[in-house]
Parts: sequence; C-alpha cells; structure tokens
Amino acid sequence: MAIDLKAVAIAIDRFAAKQQLATPATTALFQHLLGDALTKATTAEADGTYFVKTGDIPAMWLRDATFQVLPYVQLIDDIPDLQPILIGVLRRELRYLQHDPYANAFNETASGAHWSDDESDLPISDLVWERKFEVDSLCAPLLLALRLYEQTGITTYLDAEFWQTLGIILTVLETEQQHATRSTYYFKRENCPANDTLTHDGRGAPVAETGMIWNGFRPSDNASELGYHVPSNMFVVAMLRGLLPLVPTEHTSLRTRMQQLMKQIEQGITDYAVVILPTGKKGYAYEVDGLGHAKLMDDANVPSLLSLPFIGYTDVDNPLYQATRQFVLSADNPYYYQGSVLQGVGSNHTPNDYVWPISLAMVGLTTTDKQVKQQQLALIAATDNGTKQCHESVHMDDTSQYTRDWFSWANMTYCQLALELI
Repeated sequence: MAIDLKAVAIAIDRFAAKQQLATPATTALFQHLLGDALTKATTAEADGTYFVKTGDIPAMWLRDATFQVLPYVQLIDDIPDLQPILIGVLRRELRYLQHDPYANAFNETASGAHWSDDESDLPISDLVWERKFEVDSLCAPLLLALRLYEQTGITTYLDAEFWQTLGIILTVLETEQQHATRSTYYFKRENCPANDTLTHDGRGAPVAETGMIWNGFRPSDNASELGYHVPSNMFVVAMLRGLLPLVPTEHTSLRTRMQQLMKQIEQGITDYAVVILPTGKKGYAYEVDGLGHAKLMDDANVPSLLSLPFIGYTDVDNPLYQATRQFVLSADNPYYYQGSVLQGVGSNHTPNDYVWPISLAMVGLTTTDKQVKQQQLALIAATDNGTKQCHESVHMDDTSQYTRDWFSWANMTYCQLALELI
C-alpha cells in the first residue's frame, strides 16, 4: 500500500507542535524545519523508492540524503509510516550505488543533467549528476541501514539486494586501497577552481599504499589534497564494524572481506594518521598521503574529525578524539572562524570567515553536556536572518551574509540536535 506523504507530513508537524525547547526561537525553528526533508525534498517514485533532493540543487547526494532523513529514524515509534519511507530512501541509495559506485550525486531520472561537463574513466551516465569519488558516499547508505536496525530491531530490509550492494562497495574500497596500480578512476573538470578537479591528469596527487582507502573528493565535494581522507576511512570502519554482526551466516566471504578491510584501515590510521597536533597533543590528521605529509585541519562537512562519535567511530571521551576536538575548535584549525556573532568551523567550499551551521550542530551532537547542546541550538537559531532556514554557511560577523537559500542537510542536522533535548 502506498504511503500518503501528506498525511505523514501532517503527523510530523503535529509531533513538532507538541515539543518545547529551551527558548522560543529554538522551538519555533525546530517546529518549522522538522518536516523540511519530507515535505520539500522527498518525492515518492513508482518503484516504491523515494528520491531526496539536497535542497536548491535538484539532485540527490548519497551523503546528504542520509543525513537529511536520519532524524526521522527517531520518530518511527511515534509515526510508523516513516519506516517504509526510510527503507525506500535506502533502497534508492543502494540502486544508485549499483548503477555507479564512484558517483556522489544522482538525478531523479536519467535526464542527462550534470553539474558540469566532466571527463572520467567511464562515460558519465544520464542518471549521474556528478561523478566525484567520495568514500563517504559509500558509507552513508550503510549508516541509514544501521540506524534503522538500531531503532527498530528489524532486518527484513537487509535482504539479498543489500548484501549484494555491500559486496559492490567492498570491491571499490579494496580497489582504492591500491589506487595507483588497480584503479582506473580519474576525474577532470575544465575551467573551474583548482579544488573542483583532480591533479595529475585526473588521478590525484601521489600516495603510498597504507591500508587506507584513497579518496578523490572530500565530503565538501572539494578535491582531497593528500589522497587519504582520515574521517572517511574511519566512517568505513564504523559502518563495517556495526554491520558485521548482521551479516547472514551464508555470506562467509563477505564477512572475511569486511574484517580484513577494517583491520587494514585501522592499521593505516594508527601508522599514518595519528600525529602531533599544533596544540602539542597527539591526535588525528585530516588527510595524509602515506609519504610523510599530513593535513592538520578540519572541515564542517560530515564525516569530519569533529563528527567521529556521531558517525560511530569512537566514544566522546576517547583521549585521541578529545585532543583532536580541542584542536578543531581552536584557531589552530585554519577553517575555524571566530567573529562577533559566530564562532565555529567552516570549509574551503565556502568563503573565508563563513561558519557552517552543520558544524555548530555537530559540536552539540558530540558532547554529553546538555547546556552545550542548548547553547549550540540557540546559536544556530540566531543565524537564520528571518528566513527560517539554517543555510549552508553564515558570515561570522553578519548573519545577513550566507550561502544557499535552502540547504536541507543543515536544516535536518539542527533538528537532529534538537531531538536530543526532547
């Protein structure tokens, strides 16, 4: 039976209307935004799946879509019809991965629409909006699957198609452990900023084999500078570790591959990504190349170093995480901005001095301190400039200066934090 999206949207609005947060501003923004991903971004498809566009760009990013609908997982007990919708979103993500596991964003139909006229090792499909290889795009659907299981205890959607797609994901990850010798992937874009394409004839800067997975583009969609994006590799470990107990007994090869990959990535992280930070403490680098170079920074886009507990890689109180967090939320991080209105992490995807509400929410989502959670909600609510939107990024001194009129991922991450206080 088809789900009535309008009825579900009404149920979400009713749920939101009953909730009260610490301030009128945070409450009003939550009540306005909770239905954002469902009512404005989600379309029911004839095959029973659901397309979730990112916002004011008409494409579905695998990463964004998962984080857009993730808050709804917590509402399943109150609104049961959300469960088949979320499974339908997952199913569409899996089918996109089957179509092209190297792409990061897809069209609703095979319309031939593309962000740009790019060149890659395969002709870019009419279904693909953009073919930037981002390891987190392979992990995001797995996160949705895991959170659904943790919330409901149901495994019926973890069917043959799911495990088959996981096999496809593993093959790509195994290939990209040896990017230089085994991978055919390249990506070239002409007449663009330098961080919107890959160097070295589209292959990216040289790396040594480390056990980690090579990554073309960061979660910001900007090019990785050193090849191994550490938070994305940690995301892989967290997802495989979470799924391992759920693998059916007959899939022994799949289980073995998962265990081997986790072990190799973890060893690579230990050997190459644990560094001395500018604070003098031992913590994690953002990117490394296995050749002795490390990028000491963090970016607002998730997965990030700040988000490691949120994506399930480590506990909040882990000493390495805490040292890394201290660095990330300081002037030692080149993308940490402190202005008269806002202080937080930005991105090289947006101008200097612009703070991302997603990062402001992530500060709250990675602490056990309720007061900090409330403070971060209030900070975000003060950035909307009367638009009732969270936006992509906001100038640290002037909330009337922002990027993206509608960025659903930011809206829903605000709601994710708010739900922790309800």
